[in-house]
Amino acid sequence: MIRSAMLPTIVVFVALFFTAVSPSLAEEKKSADAVARELANPNASLAKLEFENQFTWYKGDLPDADDQSNYTLLFQPIFPFTLEPTASGGKANFFFRPAIPFLVDQPVPKVDDGEFDFDEVSAIGDTVFDSVYGVTEKNGLLWAVGTLGTLPTATDSDVAGGQFRLGPEVLLAKFTKWGILGIFPGHQWDVAGWNDDYYSTTKTQFFLIALPGDGWSYGTTPTVYYDWKSHDWTIPLHFKIGKTVIHDIMPVKYEIEINYFVEQPDEFGPEWLISLDITPVVPNFIENWIKGM
Repeated sequence: MIRSAMLPTIVVFVALFFTAVSPSLAEEKKSADAVARELANPNASLAKLEFENQFTWYKGDLPDADDQSNYTLLFQPIFPFTLEPTASGGKANFFFRPAIPFLVDQPVPKVDDGEFDFDEVSAIGDTVFDSVYGVTEKNGLLWAVGTLGTLPTATDSDVAGGQFRLGPEVLLAKFTKWGILGIFPGHQWDVAGWNDDYYSTTKTQFFLIALPGDGWSYGTTPTVYYDWKSHDWTIPLHFKIGKTVIHDIMPVKYEIEINYFVEQPDEFGPEWLISLDITPVVPNFIENWIKGM
């Protein structure tokens, strides 16, 4: 069973308190619907703190694989830096987006003295990040180019990749009156680190999001992985629904995501992932500080 995740969850409430007492969003107050549309844009210029409370259940051919589950708090701070408009008048931003996982009872297959079992590890995992130049054109076309990578930040060797990984990623999407659709592929190879194992994995996110108004959004944004070393696919059926609410001057998006994995590694992989997400929009103090220098 999934054990208590009180400590990581406290981080969410601390962050919400911090942002709630922030003096200003440094921009005019917007409607929930306007903010929801901006948050749906992968190239949005809004600064935000994403907290994804992920509950995962696993399956596989390993003994007791079907009894494994865990909780992960994925924290992603995003502070875009606004750049000069493009020659076509498109709005340009630079992003560095780290995603830091706080793992609780992560099941790790192990063999001790010839006996197989799962260890449950609670630790900070490796940080995945992307560094991207993104443009939103006036006609609703979205595009971005950049790098996708992993930093070896894990605090426990059992969940550590032990590698610095890097590769390209691109975005191509279209904003319309009803919503947004697009594709966001990227790839990583191992480029440095103390683990000499070969790593080559492609990650592709597809998205189709409807924005019916009043701050609501719903649709699908599945992320598909292909491991070129093991030739394993990880493919989910995905659905999410969200609501953006204005608390005084601070917009917050609440979202529920459900993933059912129709393909995963045979030995051990996810079967279900349910995520409860909280995303407050916060002042972009990093950009304000840099521009004020």
